[in-house]
Amino acid sequence: MATFDDFMKLDIRVGEIIEVNDFKKAKKPAYQLKVDLGKEIGIKKSSAQIKDLYEIEDLIGKQVMAVVNFPPRQIADFMSEILVLGIYGERGVVLIQPDQKVKNGDKLG
Repeated sequence: MATFDDFMKLDIRVGEIIEVNDFKKAKKPAYQLKVDLGKEIGIKKSSAQIKDLYEIEDLIGKQVMAVVNFPPRQIADFMSEILVLGIYGERGVVLIQPDQKVKNGDKLG
């Protein structure tokens, strides 16, 4: 089992999606995202397999939750710097987001 201390090692922050591009080289349908995580962290890139439920125009300006302290991960020719969090629902991945607008970079805790 994971401990509370294990959970506390994760740095999970709120960010706003500011750019979305189709990720044609991904093995599974995905987007390349740029996420603004506020002044402290800045803008980071992520690959996200969320095409089942989201169109590009629906994602711009959406706040999401992301793990920001995992090591970067190479996916095809793209370096994913953060892990955007989602729930594997029956119809596809549903993004996790705050139910009210908060400041980019705010930390889950």
